[in-house]
Amino acid sequence: MEAEYVRGHLSTMVLAVLAGGPAHGYGIAAELKRRSDEQLEILEGSLYPALHRLEDAGWVSSGWEKAEGRRRRSYSLTADGKAELQARAARWTAFRSFMNSLLEDAGA
Repeated sequence: MEAEYVRGHLSTMVLAVLAGGPAHGYGIAAELKRRSDEQLEILEGSLYPALHRLEDAGWVSSGWEKAEGRRRRSYSLTADGKAELQARAARWTAFRSFMNSLLEDAGA
């Protein structure tokens, strides 16, 4: 998947994954890869800054957990995060409708 399609949408993708329940960073990246039929690989250098921005905005919360003898940070969607995801979904639906119409008019 081309980077230009991901750029600007990573936060929305992370919120959508977390809507399914808490996850750690590796789990989020793995779920995005799975849902994209293995076409999308999010690197740590992109994922963790996005998670920190979402946490700073109040849309995601995090906490430490112990799994398999290791500590790792788990991320959860907050109530404000759920509302933000719904707002983004509405904007995406409107944008998708516009693009479909534009491309149909262009004969594509």
